Order: sequence, then structure tokens, then C-alpha cells
Amino acid sequence: MRVTILAKGDDGSAATSRPVEVDGTGSPVGVDPGDPASYGDWLPSVVLGAPAPGGLLLPPAAPTASWMYGPRGVHLEDDLVVVADTGNHRVLIWHGLPGEDGAPADVVLGQPDEHTEGPAAGGRGVAGGMHLPCGVTCHDGRLVVADAWHHRLLVWDEVPTATDTPPDRVLGQPDAEYAEPNSGGEPSASSMYWPFGIAVIDGRCYVADTGNRRVLVWRDGLPEPGQPADVVLGQPDATSREENRGGEPGPASFRWPHAIAAGGPHGSGGVWIADAGNHRVLGWGSHPERDEGADVVLGQPDMSSAGEFPYVPQVDRYRFPYGLATLDGAVAVADTANNRVLLQDGPVQQWRPQVALAQPDLAANGENRWYEVARDTLCWPYGLAWHRGQRELLAVADSGNNRVVLWERRGQP
Repeated sequence: MRVTILAKGDDGSAATSRPVEVDGTGSPVGVDPGDPASYGDWLPSVVLGAPAPGGLLLPPAAPTASWMYGPRGVHLEDDLVVVADTGNHRVLIWHGLPGEDGAPADVVLGQPDEHTEGPAAGGRGVAGGMHLPCGVTCHDGRLVVADAWHHRLLVWDEVPTATDTPPDRVLGQPDAEYAEPNSGGEPSASSMYWPFGIAVIDGRCYVADTGNRRVLVWRDGLPEPGQPADVVLGQPDATSREENRGGEPGPASFRWPHAIAAGGPHGSGGVWIADAGNHRVLGWGSHPERDEGADVVLGQPDMSSAGEFPYVPQVDRYRFPYGLATLDGAVAVADTANNRVLLQDGPVQQWRPQVALAQPDLAANGENRWYEVARDTLCWPYGLAWHRGQRELLAVADSGNNRVVLWERRGQP
């Protein structure tokens, strides 16, 4: 297989392209050790979903337990992988870490079987289905799915082991049959409009209520149905929903809040929120107790900037960062429109990433490196999950390539 690696000349001149061989793990073969190294110790380990034979493959018309269509969310543990198979309106579960490419999921949720697709369980009904699910997480043995276009969260008290298991409770709607934005009315502290992200951090439940341009926070973990949020972050009150609070971007505003991760700029005790529409990540050093501004902004020069700058080298910049994950203070950002995942050791006060997965350096941004699909390329990555157990793995929902790639960090203790 051949890919195009962009490397600067010896004199620091502009990047030029040259093809190099790539081995079966996706690692460049015969590259001068002096060239820019963008992956560090990371290599793709397992590919779930579409294979990468050199060209983009569309999923089959009838889904299977092995294929995906535009996955946008992923959760990872030592013995569990959960994927929001967004375009097929379902969630896939692997009990046990898959050891080979294309391994079929053990469980399908949101559809009656592995071959049915379409919103609301292929038309069976809202109660047993999903519509473009995005965020997934597990906490205290529970599975939580952000069923975005049904404007709700679905909660299973145990991670299901059988296909088509119904959820135990629904949050954000009056009942399991209802699917209107904000429960058919104006926003409130318990309603939702396109919830895309979910996280439980230090006992607090955070929901990126993207369509209402805010983040909802419950201090005591997952709420009961109908329970209002304790904190509404990003709006002046629970009934407002304008982008950037109806004005310019600031430290307490969002355009499209999307992903949430633990840590914050001190490495612990706070929270990061990916404000994708403003091309930035905001950080709070401690958990916000009210609607208050962030302490740190990543990806923009200041709190009032929201520029995209698509036609310049992308060092220290983001374009629609939809995904976010942290581990021991380190931060990983799915820089979606730049087709890469950026990693920086923590604690992070200023954005200076050391690693750019899927790109040859920290300035490049091509879809599949503007060449072809390979194990180590990305096309519009979304959700991330970072976990260290017996191995250190970073799961990337590679949405445009219809797959999830498990990247492994080698040579770590």
C-alpha cells in the first residue's frame, strides 16, 4: 500500500509530497528517522466496521453486526466496547475486547435485529428505537445513550447482553413514546434538543444539550426522569437557547457544545467541553456550580475568537472539534474537519499537542491524507474513548470511513 507523506525539506521549505510504503500495521516503511514524527508511540491495532483496502467503502444496504454507517460515539473498557452506529440508528456492543478486524458485535440495540436500519427501529416505533444516537457512556454498570434526534437519554441499568433489549428509563421526555424537541415546548432545565454528548465526572452528570446551546449538569449523577438540572451552563436561564447567548463568543457561551471530558486545566477536579461550532475547547478548573465562564480556552487565541481558518497550516488550531477524551490529565481532541486526533500530555494550560494521529505532521489536515483509506488514516473523526488497563487504547469513531479504530500506545508501562 502507498500513502503520501508530506515532509519539509532539509532547509525548512514548504512541504512536498512523496509516496512511501506502509506495512500491515499502517506504519511508514523506509521513512528517514529525521522526518517529522506525528504518531509517537501510537499505532492502529484493530479496525471495527469497514475494512480499509485502499478506497472508501459504503456500508451494505442491509446492515450487519460487523458494519457501521457514520459512527459518532464510542465507549471503551478492558472488556467492553460500545459504539453509537449513528447512521444505522443503533448501538453496537462487544462484550470483550475485539482481537481482530471486522469482529461482529455481540449485541444490537435500537433495532429488532442486526439487519434492520432506519429511525425508530426501522419504523416500529419511538419506544424501541433510536434516531441518530451519538454519545455513549457507561457508569456504575449502567449504559447511557444520547438518542440525539429523539431529544432524550436512554438508560439501561445493566449493559445488555441480548439484542433489542429495551431501556429501563428515558430522560428528557415525558415517556418512551415522545420524541419532540424540548418535550414539545420551550426549553426547561429538564428538557433537551439534540443531546450529543454525555459524561459522568466526579459524581456529576454532564449532558451537551447541543440544540439548546448549553450544557446541563446534575450534581448527584444520573438524574431521575423529569428531574431538572442543578446547573445550566452557557445560557442566562433555563429557557434561553440562542447561539453564544445571542451575542459574540465568550467564556460562558457555546455555539455547538458536543463532547465533555474529565480533568480541566489542572488535570483533575474540573471539566473540558468541546465547543465545536466555535472551533475551540473550554476548560473549567473546578466543576461549575452555576452559569459561569471557563478558565481556559484551547484552539483560539482568546475567549472572544471563533475563527475557522481552513486554508492555513493547522498547527495549534481546530476545525469543528467534535470529540474529546482525557486520561491522567492528558487531552485528546478529535479535530474533526482537520481529519486528525491531537494529543497533549497534561496538565494542559495552553494548547501545544505533541501527537497528530492520522497526519504526517501537526500542520496537515487531508481526508485520508488526500490519498486513500488506510488503517492509520482518518476522515471526519468524531467520538473518542481513552482507556488504560492491561493495554493503553484510544478508540476513534472514524465517521467518514464508517469504522471505529482502536489505536494502541506501545512501549508504555
